[in-house]
Amino acid sequence: MNFGDIQISDKLLSFLTFLPIFFISISVHEFAHALLAYKLGDDTAKNLGRLTLNPVKHADIVGTLIMPLASFASGFALIGWAKPVPVNRANFKNHLRDDAVVSFAGPFSNFILALIFFLFFYASVNWGLSSDKLLLNFFWYGVFLNIFLFAFNLLPFPPLDGSHILFDIFPNKFTAFILNIGFYGSIVLLLFIYSPLWKYFMRLVSSILEFFLRIAGIS
Repeated sequence: MNFGDIQISDKLLSFLTFLPIFFISISVHEFAHALLAYKLGDDTAKNLGRLTLNPVKHADIVGTLIMPLASFASGFALIGWAKPVPVNRANFKNHLRDDAVVSFAGPFSNFILALIFFLFFYASVNWGLSSDKLLLNFFWYGVFLNIFLFAFNLLPFPPLDGSHILFDIFPNKFTAFILNIGFYGSIVLLLFIYSPLWKYFMRLVSSILEFFLRIAGIS
Protein backbone atom coordinates (compact mmCIF):
# COMPACT_ATOMS: atom_id res chain seq x y z
CA MET A 1 0.00 0.00 0.00
CA ASN A 2 1.21 3.49 -0.86
CA PHE A 3 1.11 6.44 1.54
CA GLY A 4 2.37 9.25 -0.65
CA ASP A 5 5.94 8.29 -1.52
CA ILE A 6 6.09 5.67 1.26
CA GLN A 7 5.37 2.04 0.43
CA ILE A 8 4.31 -0.36 3.17
CA SER A 9 3.92 -4.08 2.52
CA ASP A 10 0.49 -5.59 3.13
CA LYS A 11 2.03 -7.94 5.70
CA LEU A 12 3.50 -5.07 7.73
CA LEU A 13 0.31 -3.06 7.40
CA SER A 14 -1.75 -5.99 8.68
CA PHE A 15 0.61 -6.38 11.62
CA LEU A 16 0.49 -2.67 12.49
CA THR A 17 -3.31 -2.75 12.24
CA PHE A 18 -3.54 -5.90 14.37
CA LEU A 19 -1.14 -4.73 17.10
CA PRO A 20 -3.33 -2.05 18.74
CA ILE A 21 -6.28 -4.47 18.69
CA PHE A 22 -4.07 -7.01 20.45
CA PHE A 23 -3.03 -4.52 23.17
CA ILE A 24 -6.62 -3.35 23.71
CA SER A 25 -8.00 -6.88 23.86
CA ILE A 26 -5.54 -8.34 26.36
CA SER A 27 -5.73 -5.22 28.55
CA VAL A 28 -9.53 -5.37 28.73
CA HIS A 29 -9.30 -9.10 29.47
CA GLU A 30 -6.96 -8.64 32.44
CA PHE A 31 -8.83 -5.54 33.66
CA ALA A 32 -12.05 -7.58 33.74
CA HIS A 33 -10.38 -10.20 35.95
CA ALA A 34 -9.06 -7.51 38.30
CA LEU A 35 -12.38 -5.63 38.46
CA LEU A 36 -14.52 -8.67 39.25
CA ALA A 37 -11.98 -9.90 41.81
CA TYR A 38 -12.07 -6.51 43.53
CA LYS A 39 -15.88 -6.40 43.47
CA LEU A 40 -15.98 -9.87 45.05
CA GLY A 41 -13.59 -9.02 47.87
CA ASP A 42 -10.07 -9.65 46.57
CA ASP A 43 -7.98 -6.47 46.28
CA THR A 44 -4.72 -8.25 45.37
CA ALA A 45 -4.71 -7.02 41.77
CA LYS A 46 -5.82 -3.51 42.76
CA ASN A 47 -2.98 -3.19 45.29
CA LEU A 48 -0.51 -4.18 42.56
CA GLY A 49 -1.81 -1.52 40.17
CA ARG A 50 -3.50 -4.03 37.86
CA LEU A 51 -7.02 -2.58 38.16
CA THR A 52 -6.43 -0.50 35.05
CA LEU A 53 -6.86 -0.51 31.29
CA ASN A 54 -3.28 0.72 30.84
CA PRO A 55 -1.64 -1.96 28.64
CA VAL A 56 1.78 -1.18 30.13
CA LYS A 57 0.61 -2.50 33.50
CA HIS A 58 -0.46 -5.79 31.91
CA ALA A 59 2.47 -6.18 29.52
CA ASP A 60 4.69 -9.25 29.70
CA ILE A 61 8.12 -8.82 28.09
CA VAL A 62 7.99 -12.18 26.34
CA GLY A 63 4.26 -12.57 25.69
CA THR A 64 3.33 -8.99 24.82
CA LEU A 65 6.46 -7.81 23.03
CA ILE A 66 8.88 -10.54 21.94
CA MET A 67 6.38 -13.20 20.80
CA PRO A 68 4.24 -10.92 18.60
CA LEU A 69 7.39 -9.55 16.92
CA ALA A 70 8.81 -13.06 16.48
CA SER A 71 5.48 -14.26 15.07
CA PHE A 72 5.48 -11.43 12.55
CA ALA A 73 9.11 -11.99 11.55
CA SER A 74 8.62 -15.76 11.17
CA GLY A 75 5.37 -15.50 9.25
CA PHE A 76 3.33 -17.45 11.81
CA ALA A 77 0.00 -16.21 13.16
CA LEU A 78 0.24 -13.62 15.91
CA ILE A 79 0.96 -15.30 19.23
CA GLY A 80 1.07 -13.43 22.51
CA TRP A 81 -0.30 -12.99 25.98
CA ALA A 82 -0.48 -10.56 28.88
CA LYS A 83 0.83 -10.90 32.42
CA PRO A 84 -1.87 -12.81 34.36
CA VAL A 85 -3.73 -10.86 37.03
CA PRO A 86 -3.02 -12.34 40.49
CA VAL A 87 -6.12 -13.58 42.29
CA ASN A 88 -6.35 -14.86 45.85
CA ARG A 89 -9.48 -16.96 46.09
CA ALA A 90 -9.10 -17.07 49.89
CA ASN A 91 -10.46 -13.50 49.93
CA PHE A 92 -13.71 -14.52 48.27
CA LYS A 93 -16.85 -15.16 50.29
CA ASN A 94 -17.68 -18.19 48.16
CA HIS A 95 -14.31 -19.51 46.97
CA LEU A 96 -15.45 -21.69 44.08
CA ARG A 97 -18.35 -19.63 42.76
CA ASP A 98 -16.51 -16.30 42.94
CA ASP A 99 -13.34 -17.71 41.41
CA ALA A 100 -15.41 -19.08 38.51
CA VAL A 101 -17.02 -15.66 38.00
CA VAL A 102 -13.62 -13.92 38.04
CA SER A 103 -12.15 -16.51 35.67
CA PHE A 104 -15.04 -16.17 33.23
CA ALA A 105 -14.92 -12.36 33.35
CA GLY A 106 -11.82 -12.24 31.12
CA PRO A 107 -13.18 -14.32 28.21
CA PHE A 108 -16.59 -12.70 28.54
CA SER A 109 -15.04 -9.24 28.23
CA ASN A 110 -13.49 -10.37 24.94
CA PHE A 111 -16.89 -11.52 23.72
CA ILE A 112 -18.36 -8.10 24.55
CA LEU A 113 -15.44 -6.42 22.77
CA ALA A 114 -16.09 -8.61 19.72
CA LEU A 115 -19.71 -7.42 19.67
CA ILE A 116 -18.58 -3.78 19.91
CA PHE A 117 -16.08 -4.17 17.07
CA PHE A 118 -18.70 -5.97 15.01
CA LEU A 119 -21.16 -3.11 15.47
CA PHE A 120 -18.51 -0.73 14.10
CA PHE A 121 -17.79 -3.16 11.26
CA TYR A 122 -21.49 -3.46 10.45
CA ALA A 123 -21.97 0.32 10.57
CA SER A 124 -18.97 0.87 8.30
CA VAL A 125 -20.33 -1.56 5.71
CA ASN A 126 -23.79 -0.01 5.78
CA TRP A 127 -22.54 3.58 5.76
CA GLY A 128 -20.71 3.05 2.49
CA LEU A 129 -17.23 2.82 4.00
CA SER A 130 -16.58 -0.67 2.65
CA SER A 131 -14.07 0.79 0.19
CA ASP A 132 -11.86 1.80 3.13
CA LYS A 133 -10.04 -1.51 3.46
CA LEU A 134 -7.82 -0.35 6.33
CA LEU A 135 -10.78 0.69 8.48
CA LEU A 136 -12.74 -2.48 7.76
CA ASN A 137 -9.70 -4.64 8.49
CA PHE A 138 -9.22 -2.86 11.81
CA PHE A 139 -12.79 -3.56 12.93
CA TRP A 140 -12.79 -7.13 11.57
CA TYR A 141 -9.49 -7.92 13.27
CA GLY A 142 -11.12 -6.73 16.48
CA VAL A 143 -14.00 -9.13 15.96
CA PHE A 144 -11.79 -12.08 15.02
CA LEU A 145 -9.18 -11.66 17.77
CA ASN A 146 -11.73 -11.24 20.54
CA ILE A 147 -13.84 -14.21 19.44
CA PHE A 148 -10.61 -16.20 19.29
CA LEU A 149 -9.58 -15.05 22.79
CA PHE A 150 -13.05 -15.78 24.13
CA ALA A 151 -13.00 -19.38 22.89
CA PHE A 152 -9.29 -20.00 23.45
CA ASN A 153 -9.28 -18.92 27.08
CA LEU A 154 -12.17 -21.25 27.86
CA LEU A 155 -10.09 -24.30 26.90
CA PRO A 156 -9.48 -26.43 30.03
CA PHE A 157 -5.68 -26.23 29.89
CA PRO A 158 -3.58 -24.40 32.48
CA PRO A 159 -2.84 -21.53 32.63
CA LEU A 160 -6.01 -20.67 30.69
CA ASP A 161 -9.16 -19.51 32.48
CA GLY A 162 -11.00 -22.64 31.42
CA SER A 163 -8.91 -24.79 33.77
CA HIS A 164 -10.03 -22.66 36.74
CA ILE A 165 -13.65 -22.74 35.65
CA LEU A 166 -13.50 -26.53 35.20
CA PHE A 167 -12.21 -27.00 38.74
CA ASP A 168 -14.65 -24.48 40.25
CA ILE A 169 -17.63 -26.26 38.67
CA PHE A 170 -16.33 -29.81 39.18
CA PRO A 171 -13.96 -29.73 42.18
CA ASN A 172 -12.33 -33.15 42.44
CA LYS A 173 -8.88 -34.78 42.38
CA PHE A 174 -8.79 -34.97 38.58
CA THR A 175 -9.66 -31.30 37.94
CA ALA A 176 -7.35 -30.26 40.81
CA PHE A 177 -4.55 -32.21 39.12
CA ILE A 178 -5.21 -30.43 35.82
CA LEU A 179 -5.29 -27.04 37.53
CA ASN A 180 -2.00 -27.58 39.32
CA ILE A 181 0.23 -29.17 36.69
CA GLY A 182 1.90 -25.79 36.21
CA PHE A 183 4.44 -25.53 33.39
CA TYR A 184 3.37 -28.88 31.98
CA GLY A 185 -0.01 -27.34 31.22
CA SER A 186 1.66 -24.98 28.76
CA ILE A 187 3.34 -27.96 27.08
CA VAL A 188 -0.01 -29.77 26.76
CA LEU A 189 -1.51 -26.58 25.33
CA LEU A 190 1.26 -26.30 22.73
CA LEU A 191 0.78 -29.95 21.77
CA PHE A 192 -2.92 -29.25 21.31
CA ILE A 193 -2.21 -26.21 19.11
CA TYR A 194 0.05 -28.25 16.84
CA SER A 195 -2.18 -31.32 16.84
CA PRO A 196 -4.90 -32.24 14.31
CA LEU A 197 -7.46 -31.17 16.95
CA TRP A 198 -6.52 -27.52 16.44
CA LYS A 199 -8.39 -27.35 13.14
CA TYR A 200 -11.62 -28.22 14.95
CA PHE A 201 -11.08 -25.39 17.40
CA MET A 202 -10.51 -22.97 14.54
CA ARG A 203 -13.67 -24.27 12.86
CA LEU A 204 -15.54 -23.33 16.03
CA VAL A 205 -14.10 -19.81 15.87
CA SER A 206 -15.02 -19.59 12.17
CA SER A 207 -18.55 -20.80 12.89
CA ILE A 208 -19.08 -18.05 15.47
CA LEU A 209 -17.79 -15.43 13.03
CA GLU A 210 -20.05 -16.78 10.27
CA PHE A 211 -23.00 -16.65 12.67
CA PHE A 212 -22.29 -12.97 13.31
CA LEU A 213 -22.22 -12.28 9.58
CA ARG A 214 -25.43 -14.22 8.91
CA ILE A 215 -27.30 -12.38 11.68
CA ALA A 216 -26.17 -9.07 10.20
CA GLY A 217 -27.01 -10.18 6.65
CA ILE A 218 -23.43 -9.65 5.44
CA SER A 219 -22.01 -12.07 2.89
